[in-house]
Amino acid sequence: MFEQINNQITGLLGPAGPLIVVAGLAVLLILATIPMMLNTRPDPMDKLKQSGKDKLDAQTRAVLRDKKKNEKLNKYAQFLEPQDAKELSEIRMKMMQAGYRSKDAVQFYYFAQFALGLGLLSAGVLYFLMFVDPAEATLNQKLMYILGPGALGYMAPKYWVTKRQAQRKEEIQLGFPDALDMMLVCVEAGQSMDQSITRVARELRASYPALSDEFEIISHEMKAGKDRSQVLKDMGDRCGVQDVSSFVTVLNQAQTFGTSIGEALRVYASEMRDKRVMRAEEAANKLPTKMTLTTMMLTVPPLLIILVGPSVVGITQMSAMTGN
Repeated sequence: MFEQINNQITGLLGPAGPLIVVAGLAVLLILATIPMMLNTRPDPMDKLKQSGKDKLDAQTRAVLRDKKKNEKLNKYAQFLEPQDAKELSEIRMKMMQAGYRSKDAVQFYYFAQFALGLGLLSAGVLYFLMFVDPAEATLNQKLMYILGPGALGYMAPKYWVTKRQAQRKEEIQLGFPDALDMMLVCVEAGQSMDQSITRVARELRASYPALSDEFEIISHEMKAGKDRSQVLKDMGDRCGVQDVSSFVTVLNQAQTFGTSIGEALRVYASEMRDKRVMRAEEAANKLPTKMTLTTMMLTVPPLLIILVGPSVVGITQMSAMTGN
């Protein structure tokens, strides 16, 4: 089917017909996005200013709506952010779990996809025009040279954020047992829970910076007067690690029922140590299976050469002598 379409386009527009069609579609997509970018919703604060009903002082307006950092992106917020509240919440949580906690992170993410996709698509078109002969190129080659870079640029931010999210979760999971042991020592030494969290955040900075950032965030939030249970729940959501979510549940239950936080930490820290040992044993048990193929590829061919090589050489020589 693709070959028939390619032949028809080539017959109508010449050898460069498929390239012209792809470039035309790209231009149409760009032109279609311009009205969406310009047709943004009016800012509620601008409405208040125009109607003369804005009686808030400058400081209050700055608190309600700080537009210094994202004034340029705010013009295209409707285009650079999902309009579905659920989708926006999911992508925002994903960015937070990847370590991007800025309020403009979602807008920068979609802007990076848009810019890289169009930029690499343009680069692919230029490369195809300058270094590839359109008359000799097949349809697959045209798609690879033109659309391939654009698709790669569009998917690159998603791949990067997903990779950062996985690395951050792994780092938090590895450092969480040590953080619990340190927190237990601080609590048993007579420090309060808030002081213990602050100390753990400071001590873990060199080894596990991602986990240290999370403890530092909840320390600042609790100092600001936010409810501790809500602060811990937000931490569990930001980390996206089951161990942290279970730890949050344990602390909230201990606070609700009035049990000793030190005892709860002792029991849960012991479970985390056992779980870390189990993860290490699981990784060690998987290692022989993963090394089997590599061992066969690197060991069996040289062994066969050493064992069978002399025999093959001897048989070859005897055949040559017999032939003579």
